[in-house]
Amino acid sequence: MNTGRQHNPAAQIVIGIGVIAVGLMFLLDNLGWLELDMSVQFWPVVLIVAGVLKLTVARSPNGTIIGGALLLFGVLTLLKGLGILEIGWNVLAPLAMIGGGLFVVFRSTRLARTGPASVSLAKDGSEKLVYATAILGAYKRRITSPQFGGGEITAIMGGCELDLREAGLSGDAVVNIFALMGGITIQVPADWSVQLEGAPILGGIEESTLRPKDASKRLVVRGYAIMGGVEISN
Repeated sequence: MNTGRQHNPAAQIVIGIGVIAVGLMFLLDNLGWLELDMSVQFWPVVLIVAGVLKLTVARSPNGTIIGGALLLFGVLTLLKGLGILEIGWNVLAPLAMIGGGLFVVFRSTRLARTGPASVSLAKDGSEKLVYATAILGAYKRRITSPQFGGGEITAIMGGCELDLREAGLSGDAVVNIFALMGGITIQVPADWSVQLEGAPILGGIEESTLRPKDASKRLVVRGYAIMGGVEISN
């Protein structure tokens, strides 16, 4: 098992600030300066940290929207729990549904407007880049492009499976991952080397690929597994 290293100082700062915020809330509650239900306040902090981290690895408009939505919902929920914002779940729940609907409409409209030209293709017409999102569902895709160029995979309370065993690679490619209470599985060819730059937060990242003698083909996997799991294998 290889959890890799995190090379993004800004992301480390975000994680540290999140831990400090939770600890400070616990301290103020224990001192009697605040009356908090940590079982309620803990989750908004998780969503805020998850939203910021998602924004740091986003490579597409969809990723930016998801990160912003997590951040906004976490902030609103935290302010509600602290009694600063007088808003009930009868408002927050519909807002979350509206946000989800707008995301689907935006994504569908963008694809309809740009069409196939929005997808980076190899000379044989196969996809070079992959942008996969699974929210409360499952997503499976097989890539056969001889010129795979990376992409972005997001799984929130869902699962994504990416099969690259029939794909080709020249040099390096980067795949940004984000698993929040979800799972991501990536299968790569035996002649690819994998470099992990991911950070598990109350989750796990497992890499069990073979080590090829020729490391000229390298897949770099960056991102986070927050209360979720990521598995990379052959």
